Formats: sequence, structure tokens, C-alpha cells
Amino acid sequence: MSSLTEKDKPIVQLLLNTGTCPRCILRFCCVGSQMLYRHPDKDLMKDLQDFLKKNQEKEDTAGLDAADPPCKRMRLEHTEAGPDDLNHNGALPQIPSVKDGNATTESSAGKVCNVCLGILQEFCEADFVKKVCQKVNSADYQFSSFVFSVSLPPQLSVRERAAWLGLKQEMRNLGLSLAKDDIVQLKEAYKWIIHPQLSEELGVPADGKSLFEVSVVFAHPETDEECHFLATACPDCFKPAKNKQSVFTRMAVIKALEKIKEEDFLKHFPCPPSSPKNLCDALEVQCNNGAVFVAGRYNKYSRNLPQTPWIIDGERKLESSVEELISGHLMAEFKADSFNFSSSGREDVDVRTLGNGRPFAMELVNPRRIHFTAEEMKRLQQAINSSSDKIQVRDLQLVTREAIGRMKEGEEEKTKTYSALIWTDKAIQREDIAFLDDVKELRLEQKTPLRVLHRRPLAVRCRLIHTMSSEYLDEHHFRLHLKTQAGTYIKEFVHGDFGRTKPNIGSLLNRTADILELDVESVDVDWPPSL
Repeated sequence: MSSLTEKDKPIVQLLLNTGTCPRCILRFCCVGSQMLYRHPDKDLMKDLQDFLKKNQEKEDTAGLDAADPPCKRMRLEHTEAGPDDLNHNGALPQIPSVKDGNATTESSAGKVCNVCLGILQEFCEADFVKKVCQKVNSADYQFSSFVFSVSLPPQLSVRERAAWLGLKQEMRNLGLSLAKDDIVQLKEAYKWIIHPQLSEELGVPADGKSLFEVSVVFAHPETDEECHFLATACPDCFKPAKNKQSVFTRMAVIKALEKIKEEDFLKHFPCPPSSPKNLCDALEVQCNNGAVFVAGRYNKYSRNLPQTPWIIDGERKLESSVEELISGHLMAEFKADSFNFSSSGREDVDVRTLGNGRPFAMELVNPRRIHFTAEEMKRLQQAINSSSDKIQVRDLQLVTREAIGRMKEGEEEKTKTYSALIWTDKAIQREDIAFLDDVKELRLEQKTPLRVLHRRPLAVRCRLIHTMSSEYLDEHHFRLHLKTQAGTYIKEFVHGDFGRTKPNIGSLLNRTADILELDVESVDVDWPPSL
């Protein structure tokens, strides 16, 4: 095994004798060759036996010629060894030789690794990979690449530490050292082995930036038992959480391992670790696609339709909403788990949205289907529009997460145009309202309206009415067209909200005014692009 050198012999000997699998031995020998880990377990075991046998033969041959001087390089590499650590030939002493090769192979074969608990044994085999791929394929996701993740039992970190401390003690006796950070991480080695097999079986490449994630969750029945001593030594690291079945989470265990003193660890856990009673369990295979984002503009033609579900104290007030009329179709087509709806502002239940409509976006969480042509999106838009006369959707398209930010940026910066039907208590003539056409950049001070005070903080907001134009209807009615700063409360600007909005139409006309109907005629946000 060309990747191993003389300094690796004591590591290989000790780990083989204590029930460690070949791949974990390679990790502790700091072998970084990915291809080597992919060799069959039996072949790796044979290679390790051959490596030890050849090194033993070299030592036996070297021992016949005592006149040979010690290797100068070995002396330089192991300067930590004092004169008492060297034998009479000036060479480093050896740990007891490994058992007979066949005996060691037999004792290790079929045993669960005392470090990885079988992760780098049973769960690297083709049969397991096929089971994972069968579950992925049966979940019916669209994907062109994948990223693989694995969740490991928390006590693997404990066993890894125990194996390292055991080696550290033996290596120190030989004047050698083993840096913990140089050991190949278990997850990394596992991915080296699994990635090419998954890629071949699924027919797509592994890609760290892929939005489609395949994850395997492993568990072990002895986790709490093996980690219990950490809770005694570092109780502040383990705090119950509502969504966790056990306090021994991976992060909590790692935190405790960083905190516990080496001598305390050695007192409570065998180093190197003893052989486990059980193999790991592969609890579940999970699939998750990154969110897909759909944007468009909607028109709302009903004065009895809220933008989002209207539920008060658990009771639904109206049967549907803009959000539901759109999301129902998108959820069905994208086969998503859930969605998040957002828009450039919102209108009241009794307000229509006309003109080019209001920009909206929908995040579809964990969709099974992600690829849609422009023609398919057009058909989806038509399906939404034909399902109800209360709304219409236009410019329906796939967008990126970053693009949605442009919709939110425009909310406060852009203007909105409204049409309001206004009633006055005193009779009016055309000339009584004509002056409104000349009002420009009227500055308002609006206290949070009484009708939304239960869900918005009390504040005074300054808003601008950029322009107004009036349309006389009769002695008590006129229509007012307004262009305003986004975020202006139009209803309150008309009736004054008991003096909480100043000035208002009532104060400007010196009479009581109220709003009968309100329409949003345009939301001047240049997004999403027109199709």
C-alpha cells in the first residue's frame, strides 16, 4: 500500500488489534487518496496485512546486521524521543507486533468498527447505495445534479476522540506524534466513497452547489449511554430543546468534547474505544429541492376578497383569497410541500386592483417539479385565470430569489395611483372641488389608523400626495384620482380617521367626507418584466 510509510506502522498495528475497520485506519494514517477508500473492504484489509508483513520482514532482515548505523533521517524525525527511548542500536523501540495476519483478519471480519460504528463498512456497499437511489427515484423529483449530506450519530465524535487519544499515548511512547487535525474526517471519507456510486446509479453528477439534496440520517441505539459521562462532566452543554428527542445532539457533544479535560475523558471512556454491541441504523433517506420562485402581477376585481386568508380567532371570515386562488394551481403543478406569498403592498378586502395589477411573488418550498418552459408557464397562467372571475394573473414567470428583492425595494420608493368615490355631507358644486386639481406634493402626517392599530405599532408617518384630479358626479359625490407615495393610507386621507390624518379631504373641503369605493389603478414598480 504505497500511501502508507514506516511511521504509519504503529497506527495500523494498534487499530487493527482494537477492531478498527480498514478505512478508518486509512483516515488515522492521514491518507488523502480518494480512490484508495473506494477499494473493497476485504482488499483493503489484505493490503494492510501485506503492509505490516513487509515491514516486519524488513525489520527482521535489518536485525541480522547489527553493524548498520541507525537511519539518520529517523533520528531527525523523532527528536522528541529521549536517549532512554532508543534501543542499543539507536533505533526506536517497537510496540508489540501485530497478531498473525490471518488471525487479525478473522477477528476484524464481520465485526462492527469501534470508531465509525459500521458507517465505512456496511453503508458503503453497493446494496445500500441502491436502496438510497430507489428511495430518491420513488420520490419523483426533477434534478440534474445532487449534493449529498449525512447526519451521523453524535457519539462518533466521542469514539473518534477516544481512538485518537489511544493512538496519541502509544505514539508518544515511540517518540512520534499524530495531529488530530490531520486525520481525515469521517464525513469526508464517506462522501469520497459514496459520491461516485450515487452519481452512477442516479445518472447525474454530484455538485456541491446543487439545489437538490440527498441526505441519509444515521442513528445508534447506544448514543445516550456512551455520551452520558459528558453530561455529568459538562452539564451546561446539554440543555433540553422542544424539537429534539435527546439532549445529546452533535453540536452539544462537540461543545462538551472541546470543554472536557483530557484526563477526565480518559477516566470515563476507554481509549482506544471498545467494540460496539450494535451497527448503526440508517433511519431515513431524505430528499429536498431548493425553493423555486414564481412572480407575476395580479388584478383583483372583487370587493369581497382578501389578499390572504382572513382568519380571526381560528374562524375563517371569507371562503377564499387572492393568495389561495393563485397558490392552489402553483402547488399542484410544482408539487411543492408549502409556499410563501409576498407582494408589493396589499389592498383591503373591499378594494379592487386594476390596471397592470400588483406585483407578487411566490416561493415554492421543496418542489418535485422545477423545469417549466415558457409555454407551460403560459398555460399555467391561463388555468389560474379561467378558474375564477375574481382575479386575473399576467406576466407569470420563473425568477430568482435575488430578483424578488427588487420588488421589495420598490415598495417604499415607487408611487401608486388610486381612484376614490367620495361622499360629502354638505352639497358641493364643481367649483368647490376644482382647487384639488392644483394641489401638488401635499404632505400628510398619518398616525397609525385605528383599523390596523391591533397589528401595527403606533407611529406618525409622513406621506406625500403627489397629484390629485377631481371628477364631479353630483351634489354629494365626486371621484378623486390620486398619485401618492407608497404606503399612504387613502381611506384615512379622505375621512380623516377622527383627526389622526392631517390634512384630509374633509378638512380641505371644510365638511364631512367619507369614502365609498376605492380602486388601485397602478402600482408603479417596474417588476417583474412584462411578457
